[in-house]
Amino acid sequence: MKTRTFGPRGPQVSEIGLGTWQLGGSEWGQVTDAEALATLHAAAEAGTTFIDTADIYGQGRSETRIGRFLRERPDRDRFFVATKLGRSSDPGWPENFTLAAMRRHTEGSLARLGVEALDLTQTHCIPPEQMKTGAVWDHLRRLQQDGLIKRFGASVESVQEALLCLDVEGLSALQIIFNLFRQKPIEALFQQAKRQGVALIVRLPLASGLLAGKFAKGTSFAPADHRNFNRDGAAFNVGETFAGLPFEKGVELADALKTFVPQQLTMSQFALRWCLDFDAVTTVIPGATRPDQARQNATAADLPPLEPQLHAKLATFYREQVAAHVRGKY
Repeated sequence: MKTRTFGPRGPQVSEIGLGTWQLGGSEWGQVTDAEALATLHAAAEAGTTFIDTADIYGQGRSETRIGRFLRERPDRDRFFVATKLGRSSDPGWPENFTLAAMRRHTEGSLARLGVEALDLTQTHCIPPEQMKTGAVWDHLRRLQQDGLIKRFGASVESVQEALLCLDVEGLSALQIIFNLFRQKPIEALFQQAKRQGVALIVRLPLASGLLAGKFAKGTSFAPADHRNFNRDGAAFNVGETFAGLPFEKGVELADALKTFVPQQLTMSQFALRWCLDFDAVTTVIPGATRPDQARQNATAADLPPLEPQLHAKLATFYREQVAAHVRGKY
């Protein structure tokens, strides 16, 4: 597993991380404790050191499972765990953005993860007006001064929000949606983030599974799976589900992309390798619910970069075939 530096002075983290929204056991279908721990250990054995979670994934279940995983690891110090806050229903918006609530939510994450200080805490797709007031950043700087968090960053829904956050003093990282179906950050964000030394964490690199290339237009999902109930943005930002593409169109486009995949690669490896070919990217965090998925995802870091000619063709494919179909904040 290759590593990259997290920000200008940060630690080395694995190029392929692990997103653990799935391991909360809600909004993706049920995942047992045994399945979650097996997946975490498989990722670790494959070289993954960067783990991303949030306090609301399974109402704390994801963090609790990661905390158990860390206790089971004799090498626990090599893992960098990033979490998020701001979307809890207790007390809810706008009270979540007070110092008292942010401290309480941070202390809850610390207890569930079993750590003394959070490696990184991120605002979790909070309203832009809260980002603009500056109070949340003051509160995070206070929590950092108090030793509860080592770094802070922002998980955002759009390039515009990302650019807004780049003006925040002390910001260490931005988490963005970026994949073959959402290429806008390349021109609109990457160079500025690099200049400012802000780490970029890429979520949804496989577009909720579309870019694994295994779905058909008739594929169905469990009622509690967001790929069923949020495919048109009924519950939260539509961009978090299938990259904002209508499902049937997404399947059609994924099928068309298969013709670009080099013979020796799976489509998932191809999609992850494409993300890693951009040096502004610090780490990519595909999710997994099974050990074999975590192991397979990790292999992308060891693959050679895609050919420049292929990158050019994929950029053209996005502009001509995909961009007009992307919905939601972008």
